[in-house]
Amino acid sequence: MFGLDFREIITISMVLFAVIDIVGTVPIVVDLRAKVGHIESEKASIAAGLIMIVFLFVGEELLKLIGIDVSSFAVAGSFVLFFLALEMILGIRIYKDDDEASSASIIPLAFPLIAGAGTMTTLLSLRSQYAAINIIIAILLNIILVYIVLKSSAKIEKLLGKNGLGVIRKTFGVVLLAIAVKLFAANVKGLFV
Repeated sequence: MFGLDFREIITISMVLFAVIDIVGTVPIVVDLRAKVGHIESEKASIAAGLIMIVFLFVGEELLKLIGIDVSSFAVAGSFVLFFLALEMILGIRIYKDDDEASSASIIPLAFPLIAGAGTMTTLLSLRSQYAAINIIIAILLNIILVYIVLKSSAKIEKLLGKNGLGVIRKTFGVVLLAIAVKLFAANVKGLFV
């Protein structure tokens, strides 16, 4: 009925969960909350969900319209992830905003952390293999999980403590750096074709 396939939904959900890696971004979320003071979980979750669903349908056409191919988009996203990873590993602040925002809900949280280049390129690949309705349901399931993690980030911070968060931040910084390098390596060849 309507192309619903629960096996597809589970598969897509697991792929998106791995790419979004909301559990791995908890140290970044805690860091952002420390910088800006407040994170609006609802706004970030809804914005990320909308970005992903819109990109699912118009992403490739939108990129073509502005003259950007998927490879260029992915390489640009890999640079953003690279610099975020450096911040986490080295404990430095690269991203500086002159007028400090009152919250970090949309940028950099909803985009590029949750609905970033990795997620977007994954959505374009999933679109070619699975029914759109199953992808949308998987996106919504992941957004619910994202919301829960964002909402409980303060509790997670208390549970882990400052030292635990430091270790996790550096560990996931290295993982994020590896994802950035992999995303770059997989797509840089496409720039020269």
